[in-house]
Order: sequence, then structure tokens, then C-alpha cells
Amino acid sequence: MIRSMTAFATQQGNADTASWTWEVRSVNGRGLDVKVRLPDSVAALEAAVRASTGKVATRGTITIGLRLNRDQADGTLQIDPARMDVILEALDRVQERAFDKGVTLGQPTAADVLAQRGVLVMGQGQAADLSEQLMADFDSALAAMIEMRAAEGVSLLAVLTDQINQIETLTAQAVGAATARTEAVKTQMAAALARVMDTATGADPDRVAQELALLAVKSDITEEIDRLGAHVTAARDLLTAGGPVGRKLDFLTQEFNREANTLCSKAQDVDLTQIGLALKAVIDQMREQVQNVE
Repeated sequence: MIRSMTAFATQQGNADTASWTWEVRSVNGRGLDVKVRLPDSVAALEAAVRASTGKVATRGTITIGLRLNRDQADGTLQIDPARMDVILEALDRVQERAFDKGVTLGQPTAADVLAQRGVLVMGQGQAADLSEQLMADFDSALAAMIEMRAAEGVSLLAVLTDQINQIETLTAQAVGAATARTEAVKTQMAAALARVMDTATGADPDRVAQELALLAVKSDITEEIDRLGAHVTAARDLLTAGGPVGRKLDFLTQEFNREANTLCSKAQDVDLTQIGLALKAVIDQMREQVQNVE
């Protein structure tokens, strides 16, 4: 079964004096792009979040966010010594570099240091205790998002199947129009040959016939019809196979469009031109839908 790349899911949880909400949002993307936004106190979960996401999704831009709230009685703000050392060492290097360049900088205050991200955090003990519960709820949100992708995929499958059926029907109509056009072209070419021979002194009948035959070959759409039929079969096979087939379907729509363009350029017939334009319209609609397929 194919899946859509568009989905959204949330999962709420709580424990003791903390509560949280996971949000997982997925939209179209050429590849898999996972964007994670976590509070500093649980930033260590990012690797696990990315790993879990990569196991169940192959394409799409997936944005993952966590809102973590703690009661005032939960604890006090604490300084992360390791993070503060990193900030202080960076400030020291800045001061030394400025001195070497002959630039005098003001000394940073304690407030400047504390304002740096990650220096002042909530107590780490409880944050670590929440990791298992947070990941369990994230897995639930991720599963709900994938389930929504699958549900959207069912709708996409119905739409794409209908569009492929329309392409097949229009291709059959093109065959009929081309057959009718062939008889008309034969008559026109015979008349043209007669006019040329009547008005052109010394014209070589064989050479004129060859030129007319070349024109007939150039207007033949047999190859385009055959390729359109092959693309219809290939598209149905991909939809039946399911899985992450969005890229292959996108390539097929480009091939569909190429054949429809060539058919229109060779048409030389009102009915066949209209069929070609109808084909292009359906193919454009199909291409828009294919952009949603994982």
C-alpha cells in the first residue's frame, strides 16, 4: 500500500510534577528530512528520536517538537558545570584573540554567562527519569503519524488509479482517432501527389512519393501509443507493489508528459489534438498527486 507524506499527530503524557506534549508533523519532501526541537533538559533524546523516525519513514520533511512543562515545586534552577566551562573557555579565547588584534573588549558579567543557552537548567535528575516515558509517548505519536500517512495513502491510491484509467481510456481514443486520420491522410497525400505531378514539370514521381511517405512516417504516433500503454502498466505495477514508490511514479509522470507532448506535435488532426490536450491535463493532475506519495 502506498503512503502519503502528509500527516500530523500529537501525544500527551504526564508523570509526577511534569507534563508534556509531542507533536509530529510530516509534509512533502524530496528525501527524508527530520527536524527535531527538544527542551535543553532532554536534548539527549534527539538521537533516539531520529533513529526511531528513520526506521518508519523514507521520505518527507518531518518536524518533531516536544513541549515539556514542570510545576514550580518540581525543583530549582541549576548550573550545568560542563556547559559553563565551554562558555568560559570560548570567552577566554575571544578575549585573547581581541588582545592580539589590539582590540579592547569589556569583561563579560556573570549575567552574560548565565544567559548562554544550556548554562542554567532545571534539575537533571528528574529529566533523566522521564526519558523512558517520553520516548514511549513519542513512539505512540510517531505510530499515529504513520497510520495517518497510510490512511491518506488509501485516498491517494483511489485518485491515482482513476487518473491512470483516464490515461488508458484517452490512449485508446487516440488509437481510434489516429486510425481515422490515416485514411484522411492517404486521401490528402494522393491528391497532393496528383497536383504536384500536374503542375511540376519534370518532377520525379518516385522522389515526390518518397517525400510524402517521409511526412507520413513523421506524423505516425504508433510509438507514442505503445509507450503510453507501457507506462500505464508500469504505473499500475508500482501502485500494486506499494511501499516508497513516489520517486518512481514522479519519473513515470514525466515520461507520460513527454509522450503526450509528442502526440500533440504529430497530431495534425483536430480530434487527435484534443485527445492529446486532455491527456496532458490528466497527467498534470496526476503529477500533482504523485508529489504527495512517499
